[in-house]
Amino acid sequence: MRIYIDFDDVLCETARHLSDLARERFGRQVPYEAISGFDLQQAFSLSEAEITALMEYAHNDDFLTGLTPAPGGLEGVRALEARGHELVIVTGRPAVSHPGSCGWLAKHGLAHVELLHVDKYGRADAWPTDVALPPTLDLAAFAAQRFDVAIDDSPIALDLLAPRRDCLVIVYDRPWNRHYALAANMRRAASWTKIVNLIGERCK
Repeated sequence: MRIYIDFDDVLCETARHLSDLARERFGRQVPYEAISGFDLQQAFSLSEAEITALMEYAHNDDFLTGLTPAPGGLEGVRALEARGHELVIVTGRPAVSHPGSCGWLAKHGLAHVELLHVDKYGRADAWPTDVALPPTLDLAAFAAQRFDVAIDDSPIALDLLAPRRDCLVIVYDRPWNRHYALAANMRRAASWTKIVNLIGERCK
């Protein structure tokens, strides 16, 4: 099976690090469990200038390569690979984050896994660069990609995946998606152990 795996808050603990960053740089005391929405500007009560500065820092190579893996995530990925599945990391990160994202994958022994940048959030044009980087797929190109299973945490991305009736969509449980209404093709998982089990059940 071809399996889509989101990067932030599925493979690694991005929101926990952003919570620390907002506290260190702007004095915002918003612990991870209190991040109730996917809009970080609203969640951390940041001004336009502050959210811009936060996101610029959050996409530099050192920050990205230092992100903590999600509990059980690396083991889960290796278990899926061992079963012969084709894995694709599908991220909404801008292409400017590609070197840092690849650095994280290499650091954790996953440099061989395909990495696709998709403009999930309509922000690609906000990150101009004169450096040669891989393309960012628009939503039409993304829709043409086939997946048997998709794992994501973002309500916006989940909305994009809901129409794919032939794709099992696994919602990785996070504070900001706890009230998300699951579509018929969706299942919720609170751990990578559950994710791997759900995929195993689909293979039967």
